[in-house]
Amino acid sequence: MKQEKTDEKYMRRCLQLARNGQQLAKPNPMVGAVIVSKEGRIIGEGYHVCCGKGHAEVNAFASVRKEDEALLREATVYVSLEPCSHYGKTPPCADLIISKGVRRVVCGCIDPFAEVQGRGVKKIREAGIEVTVGVLEKECLELNKRFITYNTHKRPYVILKWAETESRLTNTPFNTTTDTPFNTTTGLSPLPLPHREGSNHRDTPEEICILNSTEESVTTCTNNSAVAYIGNLPSKNYQPLIISTPFTKMLVHKMRAENDAILVGKTTEELEQPQLTVREWSGPNPEKLVLTSQPTKAGEYATPAEVLSHLYAEKKQSLIVEGGAKTLQSFLDAGLWDEIRIESAPFTVNEGIEAPKLPDNIRVIKVEKYVNTIVTYERV
Repeated sequence: MKQEKTDEKYMRRCLQLARNGQQLAKPNPMVGAVIVSKEGRIIGEGYHVCCGKGHAEVNAFASVRKEDEALLREATVYVSLEPCSHYGKTPPCADLIISKGVRRVVCGCIDPFAEVQGRGVKKIREAGIEVTVGVLEKECLELNKRFITYNTHKRPYVILKWAETESRLTNTPFNTTTDTPFNTTTGLSPLPLPHREGSNHRDTPEEICILNSTEESVTTCTNNSAVAYIGNLPSKNYQPLIISTPFTKMLVHKMRAENDAILVGKTTEELEQPQLTVREWSGPNPEKLVLTSQPTKAGEYATPAEVLSHLYAEKKQSLIVEGGAKTLQSFLDAGLWDEIRIESAPFTVNEGIEAPKLPDNIRVIKVEKYVNTIVTYERV
C-alpha cells in the first residue's frame, strides 16, 4: 500500500476516535491519535475524553502495552489536530511525543488556537522527527469547524435552521394535461432544490417543473415566484404550524445536544413558548437566548452581533438560530452565519409567514431524504 493511502487509513481511525469526545471535550477540540508500529500494527490509540484531562496523544501513549514500548522508536504517531506546544491544564503534547523518540508524526491539520498555530509541528521537527501535515485535512477541519470558527473569526459557528412547507408557485402556474395545480401533493420537490452538488447552478421554477414531472404532463410553466411558509400568521387563535415529523423532530433534538446555544426571536418566544431542549435525545440542553428590539431581562439581546459577542465571551463555540423568519433574516442580512439547514415538508398551505430568502453565496453539502427532505448549505 502506498504511503499516502496508509496515512489516510490511520487518519480515518483518528477521526473515528475523536468523535467520542463530542460532548465532554468542549470547549477543547475533538482529537484522536493512533500509534502504528513499523510493521503496520496499531500499538496505541486514544482520544481527548474530557476538557482538563489528558489529550489524545497522552491517552494513546498510555494505552501502549509494556511489551510494545520498544517499538515506539520506529513508530508513527497519527493525530487529527496538531499537537499542542504550550502549557495549559496539561503539559505540551509535542514534548511528550519528542520524549518517546518516535520516527514520524502525521497531522491532519494545523491548530488555529493562538498559542499553537504551527508551533507544535515546528517544535517536533526541530527535534529531528519527520512531520507530515495535511492528511485528510478537509475532514479534520470539518470535524472541528466550531472550534476553528471560534478561534479564527472570534465568534461562534452559526447554524440557521428552519422548517418550511413545499413551495407554492404564485399566480397561475401553468397548464397541464390533467389541470392539476403544480403545488399539490404530486411530488414537487421543495425549494430550494439541491439537485446538483458541486454546481453553482440553481434551478428555476420552470426547470423544477420538468425535473419533477413528465414532459408530457407539463405544457407550459410561467416564471412565477415560489413561496414556502415556515409558520402560521399571528392571530387571536394562533396555533403553531407543525412541519417536522416525529423522526426529524428527534434529529433536531440531536442537533441541539451537539451545540452550545439556541436562539429565537421575541415573537416566536411569546407565541409558541418553545422549550428548545433535547428531551428526545441525550445530552446537555443548549443555552436559550432571545433576540428582541427591547431587551429587558437576562438572555435577551438586541442584535445578532450582541448575541455572538456574549457567546464568545462565555467561550460558547456554536449557536443554532431557529426562528422566526425576521430573526433568521437578520442573521442572513448581517452575514453572520456559517451553515443553513432547511427541512421541507411535502405539503402546502394557502398563507403564512414566508421563509427567509436564501443568499446567493451558498452550496449544498448534504441532502437527507425522509418523509421530509433536509438540505444543508454552507457558504462559498
